[in-house]
Amino acid sequence: MADARSRRREGDRRTPGAGRRRAPGGPAAAPGRVTGAPRRAPARAAAEGPRLDGRVIVVGVCGGIAAYKVAQVVSTLRRRGAEVHVLMTAAATRFVGPVTFKALSQHPVITDMWDPDSPWDEPHVALGERAHLLLIAPATADMIGRLAAGLAGDVVSATAVATRAPVLLAPSMSDVMYAAPVVQENLQRLRARGYRVVGPEYGRLATGKEGWGRMSEPATILDAIVSLLPARPLSDRGGAR
Repeated sequence: MADARSRRREGDRRTPGAGRRRAPGGPAAAPGRVTGAPRRAPARAAAEGPRLDGRVIVVGVCGGIAAYKVAQVVSTLRRRGAEVHVLMTAAATRFVGPVTFKALSQHPVITDMWDPDSPWDEPHVALGERAHLLLIAPATADMIGRLAAGLAGDVVSATAVATRAPVLLAPSMSDVMYAAPVVQENLQRLRARGYRVVGPEYGRLATGKEGWGRMSEPATILDAIVSLLPARPLSDRGGAR
């Protein structure tokens, strides 16, 4: 018996890793390494993509259920180095609070053109001039109609009128509204004026059914933003639509 124990100890000294604890289905644990804990998979960062340092992007959020997706767009733009300012319609604040976008953008969120606490006397003019691009998402049927009619009664539509930067719309609405002739006519009118449109996509809608009208995913919107940003010196603010 003693000889058998002695032979086992001698074998352990000659065999690398012998006597160490093994993770189930894995190699012997290395000294000092905790085994059994889940290994974190390499994260595919949402910020992957071209850097946007020096770019000023204004995001106009409208009242739709897809407003929550815009938070990811804002977060990713910031992580890529862009300066982001968020505008919200009154209806948008019913879906996502301004505090969320303030935290993500690191700038005050404008919900009222005449807010006495605003850092700008005329935010729609000031931000419209500074913007390299204006994103309006979700672009509701109501906002699309306002823009097509040239109305400027809220901070989002007013900024769209004031800016000379490219304007990107990300429509989001029910399938029946998107198919309505008036909505299609308004979109055609805006395209003719130089507005760009990304989406919508076919998929599950807020009503629970599937159809055309689902706002494009954040990654698709981000790709569209990058493709529309004009190549010019970073000190040059604003531009022609």
